[in-house]
Amino acid sequence: HLATSLPLPSERDHLRPRIDLIVFIIDIKSKYSLKNVEASLAHVDVQFFLGKVCFLVTGVGRVNYCSIEMNAVWKLGEVYCSPVLLCELELEGVRAATARRLLRILQISAGHVPGVSAFFFGLLMRNAIDD
Repeated sequence: HLATSLPLPSERDHLRPRIDLIVFIIDIKSKYSLKNVEASLAHVDVQFFLGKVCFLVTGVGRVNYCSIEMNAVWKLGEVYCSPVLLCELELEGVRAATARRLLRILQISAGHVPGVSAFFFGLLMRNAIDD
């Protein structure tokens, strides 16, 4: 399911499936994109930041057209203890690889990978970023 911002409308709460992963998409070419994500973060329960949130940054292959400083994006990942994935949607191979990574993160956060919890996965991603 896709939403352009949070909070989600409450009138359909009873029909909404369980949310296992929230992917915040940031378009590197749009300052509005980052501001929208920052505003939406306030509506996410703090428990989701334990392996159930990630930031997907699109347009990273177009450095000349950036409207957002990457430091601001890395800071979001650091502050919210959530992984930051970089993607160039215009490249088929990168797009497919990113989709596979997101699917794997979703499987882990939904509890479908034996022996790996979302919290443990979040710590692993964090350690990988820090190295």
